[in-house]
Amino acid sequence: MSDEREQALAGDDTVVSAPLPVTPAVFTPIEEFVMPEAKKKSRWPLILTLSLIGVLLVAAVAGFFAARWYFQDKAAPGVTFAGSSVAGQTKEQLKDTVTNAVKGTTITITDNDGNTAAAKLADLGVTVDVNKTVSNLLAAKHDDGGVLGYINAVNPFDRSNVPLAAQTNKLDLATYVTDKFVDEDERAVASTITYDADEQAFTTVKGQEGRAPETSKVLAAVRDAINVPGGNNTASISYKNVDMPVSVSAARQAANEANTRLNNKIVLDNGNGKTFELPVDAVASWIKPNADLDKGTISLTYDEQAIGKYLGQEVPDQLNQDKVSQEDAVDSDGTVLVTMVKGVDGVKVKNVAALTPKVVSALQSGQGATIPVDSDVDAFDTVQKKSEYRIVVDRASQTATVYRNGQAVKTFLVCTGTAGKHETDLGTYYIYLKYSVQDMTGLNDDGSRYLSKDVKWVGYFNGGEGFHTASWNDYGIAHGDPVHYGSHGCVNMYEADAKWIYDNCPEGTVVQVVGDMPSGAVR
Repeated sequence: MSDEREQALAGDDTVVSAPLPVTPAVFTPIEEFVMPEAKKKSRWPLILTLSLIGVLLVAAVAGFFAARWYFQDKAAPGVTFAGSSVAGQTKEQLKDTVTNAVKGTTITITDNDGNTAAAKLADLGVTVDVNKTVSNLLAAKHDDGGVLGYINAVNPFDRSNVPLAAQTNKLDLATYVTDKFVDEDERAVASTITYDADEQAFTTVKGQEGRAPETSKVLAAVRDAINVPGGNNTASISYKNVDMPVSVSAARQAANEANTRLNNKIVLDNGNGKTFELPVDAVASWIKPNADLDKGTISLTYDEQAIGKYLGQEVPDQLNQDKVSQEDAVDSDGTVLVTMVKGVDGVKVKNVAALTPKVVSALQSGQGATIPVDSDVDAFDTVQKKSEYRIVVDRASQTATVYRNGQAVKTFLVCTGTAGKHETDLGTYYIYLKYSVQDMTGLNDDGSRYLSKDVKWVGYFNGGEGFHTASWNDYGIAHGDPVHYGSHGCVNMYEADAKWIYDNCPEGTVVQVVGDMPSGAVR
């Protein structure tokens, strides 16, 4: 053994190792690198999870839009009324729900003497607008803005309580409670106003001092019932001795304000030449005095529900128009001679409900108004009718010439209206009414009334002007003298001539009055 070997075996710390053999490195090309099987399988749970999340998101979005579509015309999830959910109820169902809740609402009033009265909302001066309440229920949660608003619209955990749309007349409330609990000869009565239909004006009614109930707790119970209707609310009252709760002067001021509303007219216009002025009696029925008994004042309120109901019934009847075709009489060249029937556009009003706030605004201002009404218009058409017959009345020659299809066929002697007083009017007209015999009456120049009985072969063409037999005026006809023997505007004729026109010239025959008046007889 060599010396070095012996030293190592003896425990010397110095170690000398022989060099290890070197193994050449082996490099695998990248394209040939293969992930071990265990690592490839570990990605599938992640892929499945992400896919599941995607499916759920798609389902959630689809469900959201489906819910939005389903509830677009129904009460939204989370909407409550009268303490219960109304989600999914349609307009008609909500109307029944609201109506039943109002019917089921009672306010039980008691005093310290053991007297009790059970009142409905209407008894206590509460006017409920059922339709507006339904509209509020349908709109609840649908009008919220932003992304959260869209989400909350179908979120049943986002709650929205909708109260009744109602107004309370404090004077009516106090009057009811007073009538129920205070004897008539003891009660304090507020001065107020009332409508006199004969005078078409509001007048004052004097009140009196006396005993009055303190109704603040009743009013609070009414507010609670409006917020959550359908149950039995309770309230107690006490009494106090008071002066006249509202003075005569305060009532007189309210009457003057109410009469201002009656005097400043409200007119509805369909935009096609037809208007409707709201009647005084109807307007008066909408004006309600509302007294603040603590302040001793009277204010005016307006019954919006009654206004809406009236307008809904009356406006279509008053402002709708049936279309009427215009009828023009024309000659052989197509020239219009006269319009026999004036054309009228067909009009059908719409959006009548939108008129209610406009009428209320006009009443509140006291200025009156002309309010346009939305409508659909169907324009009239024009029908041309060729006039086979045409009669030319010539005042200068005192003749009437009949043309048929442009050719003169007859000329008659006539006597027209008195010169300077009752001249037969110049212009183009048409025969619109005929009588074989008629009693004629009118006023003479001295104011006395004349009566001509059994006048024959009458054909009116311009108001009260027409052709007819005038057996009493043969001289005036023969000489053509309207200055001394003229009529009250009619065309006087011999009987045979008037009968020819009556028999041959139908209604619709064009009549043209031409020529200057003569200064005397022309024949």
